[in-house]
Amino acid sequence: MAKYLIEVPHAKNKDACVQAVRAFMAEGSHFLTHADWGCADDEHKAWLMVELDTKEEARRVLPALFRDQARIIQLEQYTYADINKSVEDHSR
Repeated sequence: MAKYLIEVPHAKNKDACVQAVRAFMAEGSHFLTHADWGCADDEHKAWLMVELDTKEEARRVLPALFRDQARIIQLEQYTYADINKSVEDHSR
């Protein structure tokens, strides 16, 4: 499985914030009910970390209202061995 960071923006007003939170909660998905929100700091977005097989699966987790505007980023972790191999490959 791959790990994805999903960023979901919404309009910068109280009604949009309430609508977004309600839409997430209404879906009932564990992913959505554990989203992190930036509204209190005037960053009107939600962030989720999910582990799924594909980026499209990650998009389908979202309420339909927010799917098109969501940004989905596949994440990776690197080890020292990965970094050393990259340096070696670039040296050739």
